[in-house]
Amino acid sequence: MRWALIGASRIASSYMIDAMRAGEGSSIASVLSSDAARGEAYAREHGIARSFTDLNDLLGDDSVDAVYISTTNEKHHAQALASISAGKHVLCEKPLAMTLDEAGEMVRAADERGVVFATNHHLRNAGSHLAIRELIRSGRIGRVLSARVFHAVNLPEVLRGWRINNAAAGGGVIPDITVHDADTIRFHLGEDPEEVVARAGASGLGEGVEDSVMSVWSMPSGTMVETHESFTHPFAGTGIEFHGTEGSIFARNVMTQEPVGDIRLVDASGETPIPFEKHNLYEYSLGLFASAVNGSGRPSADGVDGVKSLAVALAVREAALTGKAVRVGYGGF
Repeated sequence: MRWALIGASRIASSYMIDAMRAGEGSSIASVLSSDAARGEAYAREHGIARSFTDLNDLLGDDSVDAVYISTTNEKHHAQALASISAGKHVLCEKPLAMTLDEAGEMVRAADERGVVFATNHHLRNAGSHLAIRELIRSGRIGRVLSARVFHAVNLPEVLRGWRINNAAAGGGVIPDITVHDADTIRFHLGEDPEEVVARAGASGLGEGVEDSVMSVWSMPSGTMVETHESFTHPFAGTGIEFHGTEGSIFARNVMTQEPVGDIRLVDASGETPIPFEKHNLYEYSLGLFASAVNGSGRPSADGVDGVKSLAVALAVREAALTGKAVRVGYGGF
């Protein structure tokens, strides 16, 4: 797999570049940045041969098989469509787009062009979450009655910028974190939220965008889901819980990019620690992506997963703005 990076981003430098190079025969050909000097410096620092400021020039390299898009959210739609048109496989950061219509257009364009299109939802690749899903699917907690996600963190200063002050670029905690939690809940329960209620606000960082939100989701099965996301909680820790008729799962510090945390199963027999694999989340994800490109299996989170997580996040934002319950629409997916 020969990659091009669309966006000289921190997520790429912190996680994706190493994960790409860990794949057998995988390499990175180029990087795109709107700032020529920054792009050149980024390429030098990370051993990438070429940097571009023009997307068409980057996409004109026939040796590139796939692109990874990690620009600000409002750029994803146009950049993905151009990449798909050029015949490149696409791994796009979440949220896929600013609107459901745009996200749906991206997925349909990839289907028509016959390229793999995936969303970089990292949490479902973690050994912890794979273990949790297996507990649920094997019936260890019986019928799931409720779930709780607490994903309130302290957004590092280096990541603030547009995330806390630029709604036009897709800033706010809902498109940044709630969208991940939507994907994670869908991954574990195998169903899509039907209706949400929510309250959001600015609790110390938000400058024109929300930095904290709480919401409750109704699932088709009757399961109730409660979520809390924030940029302003330095000591809260993260986690996810599932409570069923035969037991409960308590997972702590697992809503993260690192292979860490702990899981406990509590049922009539007592409390049991649950072991899980500590593999690199992004290497695992890219392995599935490469297999899909080679015609075997599917990405861990495909384009439809990206559309549906976006749909939930948009419904949460609407519910928070209007103070009303909002039915989640999935744009025909």
